[in-house]
Amino acid sequence: MASTPAGAIGGGGTYGKAHGSELSASARYSRIKVTQQSGPTGGKRGTVSSSDVNWKPPLCWYEPVFSPAQLKDFAENKGDGDVGLRDGWIGSTLWTDHFKDGKDATSIFTTPSTVKGYKNYNLGKDGYFWRGVAPDLNAVDDTSLCSRLMFWVDAGKVPDVPNAPTPKTLAEYAYNKIKVPSTSIELKPTARSTVNLPTWAWLDKGTFNEVKVRAELPDTGLWAETTAKPVALHLDPGTSDAETYPASGNCTINDDGSIGMPYANGDADKTPPCGITYLHASNGTPYHLKASITWQITWQGSDGSGGDLPDGTFETTQDMNVQEIQSVNR
Repeated sequence: MASTPAGAIGGGGTYGKAHGSELSASARYSRIKVTQQSGPTGGKRGTVSSSDVNWKPPLCWYEPVFSPAQLKDFAENKGDGDVGLRDGWIGSTLWTDHFKDGKDATSIFTTPSTVKGYKNYNLGKDGYFWRGVAPDLNAVDDTSLCSRLMFWVDAGKVPDVPNAPTPKTLAEYAYNKIKVPSTSIELKPTARSTVNLPTWAWLDKGTFNEVKVRAELPDTGLWAETTAKPVALHLDPGTSDAETYPASGNCTINDDGSIGMPYANGDADKTPPCGITYLHASNGTPYHLKASITWQITWQGSDGSGGDLPDGTFETTQDMNVQEIQSVNR
């Protein structure tokens, strides 16, 4: 039986995504569902960047795609889609030959290359046909990874094959789905500071709360909850002509969930626990003060497993004008 590499017909991306309960024919689309369990849902938000530049989410994994009845309907009424991560079949005959009439199929990407066929889509059996999934197929350099032609797994089981999904797979998949709030830090002075006098920076208690998402893979019983907790603020003054407090620029979160300390009258000459002193005026071109929140990311899985994922960072930028006046009103 002939098969066409998915890349020759759009790399599995030509069939679109699923809408509602409709199943996608594309191996680039995952059925993993990610829902937010806690944390802010409104306002400006964004995804974190991993503090570990070498860390990457899972490249590919296997997951259930069709029940016998769903595969019968797909094969006989559409029949154009990905039967493997790198194998696309165009035409119902290819699908019915293999999954209905029991004919063997071949793939150049896996060993063994010949796969025995199925009888009548396994109708009457309880389980699902599984297939490899890769959200970014171009990143999967090893063509043998997750490339088996769609295969049968009994209900309630996860296949014992390389790249089978685990709770950690789901947790890592959810990493880039976490939306954390983008909130400007409080400053005193605000947008205009003074040379050689400290600018205080702080975040009030409750400004940042942890964010938790849950990732579930339907028809497997697998799930994971991934939690992002704010743990530090890093200040980058936007110029080398400045001093930060602490010297590292890393302001830790206080026990009550706040960062730094709010400015109070009479504090102008004091050293803030979190802040910046600019040593030269900005001369009409504001400095770009960068504030990066570090989020500690952990996960717990359906099988009792869990652990840490790389810290994530989310950065915002604020303009700071610095003037040459050497005194302030107190």
